[in-house]
Amino acid sequence: MITEVKNAIYEWCGKGTESLYPLPPSASPRKYYRAIVEAKSYIVAYSSNIEENRTFLSFAKSFMVAGLNVPKIFFVSNDKKIYIQTDFGDDRLYDVILRYGWNEETTNLLKKTLSGLLQFQTKGLHGLDLSRAYPRAEFDRQSIMWDLNYFKYYFLKLAELDFNEQRLEDDFNHFTDFLLKANRGFFLYRDFQTRNVMIVDGTPYFIDFQGGRKGALHYDVASLLYDAKADIPENIRTEMLHFYIEKLSEVNKDEADNFLDYFYHFTLIRMMQAMGAFGFRGVVQHKPHFIESIPYAIANVQKLLDEKLPELPYPELVRAINKLSVKQFETLV
Repeated sequence: MITEVKNAIYEWCGKGTESLYPLPPSASPRKYYRAIVEAKSYIVAYSSNIEENRTFLSFAKSFMVAGLNVPKIFFVSNDKKIYIQTDFGDDRLYDVILRYGWNEETTNLLKKTLSGLLQFQTKGLHGLDLSRAYPRAEFDRQSIMWDLNYFKYYFLKLAELDFNEQRLEDDFNHFTDFLLKANRGFFLYRDFQTRNVMIVDGTPYFIDFQGGRKGALHYDVASLLYDAKADIPENIRTEMLHFYIEKLSEVNKDEADNFLDYFYHFTLIRMMQAMGAFGFRGVVQHKPHFIESIPYAIANVQKLLDEKLPELPYPELVRAINKLSVKQFETLV
């Protein structure tokens, strides 16, 4: 793989690298390298998932035209397995929050990030080729059921939790019916979390949007504000939520007025999807970062049900979530 990466760099610029080393692994099987060429730094991505690569490259080109803060693509190999892009450095929003805690600087960065998200949501579909979306062009019934079943099989069943599967499936269907009532005419980033926001000189830049599709506004806001390991304090979450709704009202007052009707329901499904990922990536694939997120996730989702969705009409789902505990996973890791 290193040889292929070096060859791609030479094919791009006719020069070898002064330095080339792998970056820490992420959730996906994609491999990233930092390459120094003529004293300039670039990120080289390698993935054998050609379809997903085509999505990222197509979306990146469209977003660049729309003036959004995304990586520039300098080179793509003929087999579409390797591409060279902007190096935004090492400061993810998550790292900045971890380093400085919550102060005026970090809350301002969060506001800038939410403003950037709104730009994606409202401008992102303009000229976007949704036929390139992977694996699905819209956050529709099929997408929602994938998320719910991810939670069921890779969290509830891994915890060996006792639940009635038919009643849970009935709740899933009713929950999906409700979510589908929200306006899905926007760009949904899908994995909008603090690790996918790079901070360069106080400005957010956005990466890993290859899972994007058409969908509702609420999901991405929930992804950011309820990012498990970021552990955003409740008072800051509330402040940021009001900030986002205020910004949204400037471009779409109707959506802003109705935003809270759906927001916490989308927060719930995003949490469930994330918990499925923590179970699969952490317990099944033995990746420590995801295991570390499990206690935060359980605490967050149970608090959500208690404080924001106290009368949720999905009794088996509520019962299952309330029976979760960290101890159920301790023997699995």
